[in-house]
Amino acid sequence: MENFAIVASKVTKKYKLYDKPIDRLKDSLSFSKKESYSREFYALNDINFDIKKGESVGIIGKNGSGKSTLLKIITGVLTPTSGYIKVDGKISAILELGAGFNPDYTGLQNIFLSGTIMGYSKEQMESKIPEIIEFADIGEFINQPVKNYSSGMYVRLAFSVAISVDPDILIVDEALSVGDIRFQQKCLRKIEDMKKNKTILFVSHDLLQLKKFCDRLIWINEGHLQDSGDPEDISKKYQAFMAGSTLDNYVEDELNDIQTKSTEIDPIDKSLQMFGDNKAKILGISMFDDKKNKIFQTEMGERVNISINVSYKEVLQNPIIGFSVKDRIGNIVTQTNTFAIKQSMTDTFANKNYIYNFEFIVPPLKRGNYSISPAVASGTQLEHTQHCWVHDALIIKVDDKQDHDLEGFMVLDNVSFDAIQK
Repeated sequence: MENFAIVASKVTKKYKLYDKPIDRLKDSLSFSKKESYSREFYALNDINFDIKKGESVGIIGKNGSGKSTLLKIITGVLTPTSGYIKVDGKISAILELGAGFNPDYTGLQNIFLSGTIMGYSKEQMESKIPEIIEFADIGEFINQPVKNYSSGMYVRLAFSVAISVDPDILIVDEALSVGDIRFQQKCLRKIEDMKKNKTILFVSHDLLQLKKFCDRLIWINEGHLQDSGDPEDISKKYQAFMAGSTLDNYVEDELNDIQTKSTEIDPIDKSLQMFGDNKAKILGISMFDDKKNKIFQTEMGERVNISINVSYKEVLQNPIIGFSVKDRIGNIVTQTNTFAIKQSMTDTFANKNYIYNFEFIVPPLKRGNYSISPAVASGTQLEHTQHCWVHDALIIKVDDKQDHDLEGFMVLDNVSFDAIQK
């Protein structure tokens, strides 16, 4: 345990479910073990993992998978039915919105309440009050009952208290999805700073955020530990699962057949992973300059064409074709698709190939390597069925003539400046 902040061994949480209220009474009065009016539900079933001190770990899973139950057991809010969790260090957690606050207390009173729960004296908490109030930035509402707070104010106060008590382990459960973007960024900067010497457990549906902040992802599915490992790898598997398919690799003979059908567009590397329901398959992708030359390197301001070769196994009505551009650490820096640009699409024919061309001016991206992930879907931007998605299908390099050396994803282009002395 010396090197571990959290160790979970065979953790199981079981509940009894009743179809009717009367069944609960019957079950409590029954003296027969053979006769039961309930059915068992496993919120968690035989969960095993460990988290090293100083490690940042993300927990993912669809709603109802058991993530929140696991966090409540780690923090001691719930006890497991069997198995155990060992924790080495002081925990500060932001679980359900407003959890740990008395709704009738003012914000200031709840600060002292939280400090008492964490084992701090009134004098110790008084020394932290200015820092908490400054970070929360809720003004005079600090003296109002928290039941009158908006969800954003709840989170501001909860996060400010959580980080002020100098925890060894910080647990954040989806709370940062609430509130304005400025405060979210403020919290993320604080979490980034805390990563240097704290253990952080981060629950979120934002895979990009998790890949940026976490050393490892733990995937919980229907109460079981589905997988654990590198954030990039686990997030790809999870995306495939949520799309309703498993990760697949391209078949060798299909790739050979593709090469005869499309001589200009490079076929997809057979080692690349894809997911979707296989009603469509992306066969190849290439980038061309304005003279139709195939290129792998370009510059901002240049006109290029991304060509995607797609084969359909059945008729699809008004398909959506598009691609995402990611930087070297997996952040999506830009994306487009036919739905977003309001491009009317004709229905496809089964067992036919289509070449889709996207022509555009390279945006002012910073110098570096980028990956392009093409996709085919049906539906809308918000609600769609994924037919085929290929991770990092094309790697390109973007150069910068002006040799900018600035932070950020993109370079501000055509900037004018003026100075007026008064």
